[in-house]
Order: sequence, then structure tokens, then C-alpha cells
Amino acid sequence: MFLGIDLGTSSLKVVLLDNNEKLIDSVSMPLSVQHPQPGFSEQHPDDWWQALQQAMLQFKKRQAAALQQVRAIGFSGQMHGATLLDERGSVLRPCILWNDGRSAEECRWLEQRADFIGITGNRVMAGFTAPKLLWVQRHEPDIFARTAHILLPKDYLRYRMSGDFASDMADSAGTLWLDTARRQWSEELLVACNLTVNQMPELYEGNQVTGTLYDTLADDWGLPRNTPLIAGAGDNAASAIGLGVLKAGDGFVSLGTSGVIFVAADQHYANPQQAVHSFCHALPERWHQMAVTLSAAASLSWFSRLTSTPEAQLAQEAEQHDAGDVLFAPFLNGERTPWNAPHVRGAFFGLADQHQRGHLARAVMEGVAFSLADGYRALQQAGCAPHQMIATGGGARSQFWLQMIADLTQCRIIVPTYADVGAAFGAARLARLAIEPEALSHLTSHAVPATAIIRPQSQPDLQARYQRYQQLTRWLCQQEG
Repeated sequence: MFLGIDLGTSSLKVVLLDNNEKLIDSVSMPLSVQHPQPGFSEQHPDDWWQALQQAMLQFKKRQAAALQQVRAIGFSGQMHGATLLDERGSVLRPCILWNDGRSAEECRWLEQRADFIGITGNRVMAGFTAPKLLWVQRHEPDIFARTAHILLPKDYLRYRMSGDFASDMADSAGTLWLDTARRQWSEELLVACNLTVNQMPELYEGNQVTGTLYDTLADDWGLPRNTPLIAGAGDNAASAIGLGVLKAGDGFVSLGTSGVIFVAADQHYANPQQAVHSFCHALPERWHQMAVTLSAAASLSWFSRLTSTPEAQLAQEAEQHDAGDVLFAPFLNGERTPWNAPHVRGAFFGLADQHQRGHLARAVMEGVAFSLADGYRALQQAGCAPHQMIATGGGARSQFWLQMIADLTQCRIIVPTYADVGAAFGAARLARLAIEPEALSHLTSHAVPATAIIRPQSQPDLQARYQRYQQLTRWLCQQEG
């Protein structure tokens, strides 16, 4: 048996897999986000810990015998969050989350102070950890002075479970303090933030053991004593492990709240000029690149709320209508790849009085597909676009939506038998790979079971609308500057 813990933004999820990776049970506990000021986004680490405690106690009631057979625990979690501890390990302030935008000024300053782009392969963005710490130094100097340890969200849970200050390469790459190609902390980048390596966690590959569970927790949760804790990965890398995206050129497209095109690589590629994320993968000698659109399925959810119409009905109406001249820029929470325009906002273009709800629903879905196509082209320019993509996320239930993406990228999309395995499954799989390293060869040599394969088609009208979208969104994003 293997446990996978995924600390998300809206919930904490724990899954239990058997030795053949069959899902035995899962528990999810809700989490809330605090917004003390506009653009601020925070959670208190104590809430994560309480959620994990409650989840494990539920597991103990439902799966007591199975828990006694757990061989290892893997971790996944939301990336980039700044969790600050003092020298005694006490939390100094709420964690500043990945979607917090307060540090835009600090981003510009850091890019001028050190070679963040050259060393990490990434632009300095407000979502990453490094500018958050500079903001704390400038606005909360007393807290900055008392900061002895900086942990990413999931690694705080690890610390509470074992006392170890440890992290994995994939998640740590999102701090912007990691030399991504060399897979080690960069002293130059830490110095730029007035930090030292001593404040950073020890680095591990995602399938390495970082420590063992405290005996007291093992007894409370009904787990074997000395259960190994495995490094794990950030949420996207863990999802990739769960989907079997391991070899160079393997990829996935995620239609979740945000949209992601993820590709695995056997070397460090970068395209920071177009806001491609370039991180370490969760396994040794592997890297990954990501193109991100911040509002993917969230755009359809927004239109659903606006029109008081279920999302499934809107998707059906979109199939029955042609968008015509209507175009939608899905920048409800800013834009990431390729423009890196955090303050730009979404828009409809070409509205006329004959347009109905179905036309707009089609434009929303096309706009998300257009944004992801922009991201795919940015990956192509980095030299690392995927040769095929596995579909995941809630929006992947719509093969109509996936066909649009396949047609625009001219990339085949595989709809897996289990389209929403999630990061928690990947975390549990990394736990298995730590205990059974020989299982990796099986994973890399077997194809993902598929319910459908979506092959790209030629769609001249769709491509023409995409070209018009590119012109309009280029203008829109340039207005921010």
C-alpha cells in the first residue's frame, strides 16, 4: 500500500493505492483562501495540518487494516507558496500563495539585480517564491529578520510529520532560487534576496526518501512505525508522473481551473521571453516545460455564473453554434504564456445584436483553445513541444473542446481511461518508485490505456479566427505596458 498526499489550494486530498496502483480509497478536506487586500492570497499552514489530521483520522476509521500495510508516503502540492518559520520551527505569518500578485515591483527589481533568467530559465513573476520574500523584507522587516526556514506548502506538512526540512527538485525549481540545469540552490540568486542556503530545505529527487514518520503520528494514524516519507513533486510534475508523462516529448494538456500544456524533456530547455516555465521534473536527469493560461475551465465557469446556465449545457450549445465574428480573450485573471501580462483582463470582441448565448459559449471555449495554442507555439520555439498530449482536468470531459485544441496545435490528444488521476495519484506513484525502483521501466514502456484518440484535422475557418485572435490579444496585452 502507498499513500499520496496532495495539498491543493481549495482542498487537501489523500489517496491510498495498493501495490498494483489500484485506488483503494481517497479523502478530501476543503480549504479556504484569505484575501486580506486586493491582489493578496494567503492560507495559514495550521489549516493545512488540521486538514491532514482530519483526513488521516477518516482513513483510520475506514481503512484501518489497509493502513497497517502502507510502505511509503509521497507528497504533492500547490507550488511557489512562501511558508516562513523561525528557528524553533514556528510559523511566522500566513503563507503567501502562488496566485498572490503583491510583488510585481519586486519582480522588476530582481531581474535587474541578478541573472534569474539565465540561471533558472524563467522570468521573475509575482507567482514565484523569490519576489514574495523580497516583499516581506520590504514590508515586514521584523518577520524577514526572524525567518530561519523557508518551505513550500507540501514541505511544511513533511516537516510536521518528520521534523525534516526537505524538498524535491521539481517544486524547488518554482522558487526561482534553484539552478535548474544543475539541480542545486544558486547562491547568487539567494544573495539577491538577502538569503542563504542555510535557510533552504535539503534537496532530493522526487523518488528519494527524505525521512520517516514520527512514531507518535504513526500510532495516532494507524500506520507502521518508521514509514518512509518520499520527496514527491509540485502539483503539475506529480500529475505528469501519475499520467505516465516521463520520457522526452511526452506531454499532457490540462483543462482545469487554469490550463497547462506540459512536456517532459531530457535536458533543460527555456523560452523565458514568452513566459514558458522551465523546471526540473520529479525524476533524476529529467526536466519539464509548461505553457500556462490562467483561466481555462474557469472561463466557462465564469460564463456559467454570468448566464445562470450549467456548464454542461453551455458546452452543448457551443457545439450547436458557430462563434462567427465573436472572439473571447480568456484573461479573467491576467495572462501568462506567451505575454506575461498579469494585469490585463479578458474581453469579448465583435459582439452584435444577433449573437445569442450559444455563440458566446462557443467563443469562450475557442478563446481558451486559442490561448493554449499560443502556449504550444511558445514551447515549439523553445524546441520542446510535445509530440502527443494526454488530456486531463475537468474540461477534458469535452471531446469537442479537445478536438479544437488538437486542430489548432496539430498534435494528437489521448483521452485516458482515467482522465482525472490527479496529483495525489502521482505522489503515491512516486512513493512506490522509491520502494520499487524497478517499476519505472514498466511505466516507461507501457502506453496509457485510452478511451479515445483525438487526431488533428484541418479547420481553415478555425485557423482564420485564431489569427484574428492573435492580432487582437497582442494589442490587448500591449496596452498593459
